[in-house]
Amino acid sequence: MSCDLLIRGATVVDSVTSRVADVAVTGGRITAIADSLDLAARRVVEARGHYLLPGFIDAHVHFNEPGRTEWEGAATGSRALAAGGGTLFIDMPLNSSPPVLDATTFTAKAAAIVRESALDAAIWGGLVPENLGKLGELAECGAIGFKAFMSDSGIDEFPCANRATLREGMRRAAELRLPVAVHAESAILTAKLSRLAQEEGRTQIADYLGSRPIQAELDAIDEAMSCARETGCALHIVHVSSRAGLERIAAAKKSGLDVTAETCPHYLVLDETDVIRLGAVAKCAPPLRPRAEVEKLRRALGDGLVDTVGSDHSPSPPEMKQSADFFKVWGGISGCQHALPLLFEAAVLEEKLSPSLVVRLTATNVARRFRLAGKGELVEGAGADLVLLSTSTEHTIRAEDLLYRHRQSPYVGRFSRVSVLETWARGETVHPENRRSASHPAQILRPNLP
Repeated sequence: MSCDLLIRGATVVDSVTSRVADVAVTGGRITAIADSLDLAARRVVEARGHYLLPGFIDAHVHFNEPGRTEWEGAATGSRALAAGGGTLFIDMPLNSSPPVLDATTFTAKAAAIVRESALDAAIWGGLVPENLGKLGELAECGAIGFKAFMSDSGIDEFPCANRATLREGMRRAAELRLPVAVHAESAILTAKLSRLAQEEGRTQIADYLGSRPIQAELDAIDEAMSCARETGCALHIVHVSSRAGLERIAAAKKSGLDVTAETCPHYLVLDETDVIRLGAVAKCAPPLRPRAEVEKLRRALGDGLVDTVGSDHSPSPPEMKQSADFFKVWGGISGCQHALPLLFEAAVLEEKLSPSLVVRLTATNVARRFRLAGKGELVEGAGADLVLLSTSTEHTIRAEDLLYRHRQSPYVGRFSRVSVLETWARGETVHPENRRSASHPAQILRPNLP
């Protein structure tokens, strides 16, 4: 017997257990996992002492393709994600130009991703007041679900959804058997606090942080879950930044609501002092929280309150990060290249949590939530979307090693022990060099609906 790729002696981590084993890959799929495999192979990778995980499925990236590729683009974004152990991404609808609000704009995004990306992808459709009648055609195109903002998105063409829009959008999404994802911050509270600060001339970093309190997140979470209960819609709440928010979501889940919670690595490793120290490169919404809240959020991982982790990679040109008025600075963190390594370090090396938990948060739960068949598992028969991690390569994250279009990130200068040695997508190496052949271009995946 023979195989295309044989990975020997890695600590193989699936969604339940870890063990030292060999893994064989043939035809883009995992064909065997055993303590020892005696197989001829076109390529052998000696991996003893390293961790082999399912590739990171990043369900929350803004690659801005097409139309704002000067901000990032699928070409640079996907290669940066592959360098961080990512094998699949789900692109958000709002920062492309125009946003993904109908079949025409979905088709344009899909074509651009297939043309430019090093990785396979799925696509979020948008949910705004003007496109409620277009959700059906987005579903026909293969949208993974619908994304709505409950506060100002920062993009004029993608207005926030008020309660009436959210309720009607969720009703239609439920009929289409697709989830709605929400950016959960109260438009009323954040607008009021932001306006008051700016009218009083308070436009510094601390003033911005104060304008987006945890209460704004809690108010929006409650409203979104209320709409989901009324409509029977599956709800996914993105980038939850507080333990209180996670606890409310967990309580609703126990009561029978179909709701899941995502958080992001920057809420687990950075805090508000990093925004004050680094400035605009660390601005995001919801904002980074006090250190005590970060510690609560870390404990929430081990307590099972988080369902998925996404990077919320939201880049911009450097000039959009420059203003004396911090409210006018673009809010978005460039982070997909280091999301998985930093999460693994925080959860496994520092918090001593199970590596299988990281697999569930970054792969298995993501694939299950968004119905990505054959993805997110390291088992025989699954797609060979894999990442090999080293936990003994001490290094400092450097700007010159970033693969983003713009080499800026709040993680630059940060010490880390975790690095990505190699990433495989459908059995082909996509990092450290992209060996994907022209005959195997990126694919756009659809949800596997019942």
